[in-house]
Amino acid sequence: MKKLFYLGVLGLIIFEMLNVYFIMPMPGSQQMRSIDIAYFLYTWRWIFRGIFGAMIAFGVFPAFQQARWLTLLGILLAAGICYAFNFEMAADAMFEETQALSMKPANENHIKLDRVIIGVEINGEAKAYPISQIIYHHQVRDTLAGKPIMVTYCSVCRTGRVFEPTVNGKPETFRLVGMDHFNAMFEDKTTKSWWRQANGEAITGKLKGTMLPELISQQVSLDTWLKMYPASTIMQPDLKYKEEYDSTAKYESGKSKKKLTGTDSLSWKDKSWVVGIQIGKESKAFDWNRLKKERIIQTNIGNETILLVLAKDNKSFFAFKCPSNNGKFTIKNDTLMDNKLRYNLKGESIEPNKMLHISLAKVNAYQEFWHSWKTFHPNTQQY
Repeated sequence: MKKLFYLGVLGLIIFEMLNVYFIMPMPGSQQMRSIDIAYFLYTWRWIFRGIFGAMIAFGVFPAFQQARWLTLLGILLAAGICYAFNFEMAADAMFEETQALSMKPANENHIKLDRVIIGVEINGEAKAYPISQIIYHHQVRDTLAGKPIMVTYCSVCRTGRVFEPTVNGKPETFRLVGMDHFNAMFEDKTTKSWWRQANGEAITGKLKGTMLPELISQQVSLDTWLKMYPASTIMQPDLKYKEEYDSTAKYESGKSKKKLTGTDSLSWKDKSWVVGIQIGKESKAFDWNRLKKERIIQTNIGNETILLVLAKDNKSFFAFKCPSNNGKFTIKNDTLMDNKLRYNLKGESIEPNKMLHISLAKVNAYQEFWHSWKTFHPNTQQY
């Protein structure tokens, strides 16, 4: 019977470690296609724990009679592993959600204007969320123009997305559960399915294959955003997490030296920056270094002609669909020009003649590490 105790302790320790290993950035874990194994272990976790717990309970007395201190050590080790991997190393414990979301207008704002934000606008109402805060929380839930929104950011992929957190037409709540292929992964409260941040897809669980509705969002400097949307409100720091926010300054500028979040200044390396755009089933990645040189890129993705623009602040970028009757675009002082027609960075015509007021349709474009974009868009083209 004493063997049951030691097998139970060993089995419980191995299980708890594997339960976390597959969904956290540990050596080798994120390179494997292991999401279904991870979900199986997670779904049946209480069965595994019950089996190993029963083995420990049945064998603890004989084991204690023969080796008291070894038995106590085994119990303490198993308890410590269980606590560490379920509380200290749990994703939503390491990166807590803010419970004090504060949105302020520009005249009450405390965020520096040169900081980068994820901006979203619906029906004239605009809000800005600094990535220096979102990269710690990974998600911020809010409402905009009467709609619930879920602003997300994955620091290891270096990319932000804004979703409408509704599943089959019903509001849903999500928690950070881990990552898959270095991308943040969320779990919905109702079905416990796991969702990928990079595209809002449920990748395992009852809702596998379901997509969250995505909203148009933009990654820009706060200064540029407020010039476009002066009435926008801005997310303010939750003072509880000031230390965590302060640690993100190097990351935001690309100066972080950390293995997971550091930037490679060369082009087309795993940690190089790209801007990715997907139109239907077609996608294309644009080298950030090249975009900084050219500032405006006009190209085809699928059957659409796409315009990618970098503002003069070297931080804010925008993508639009070009009208079929337009020729070559240029940019000067953050004004887009084509055939003597002029547009602002919102894609709106700024011509005095209202007959010429044809807006450019916005397209979602994402700054992302190259390793992330090519992982989730394996057939992507490179520009």
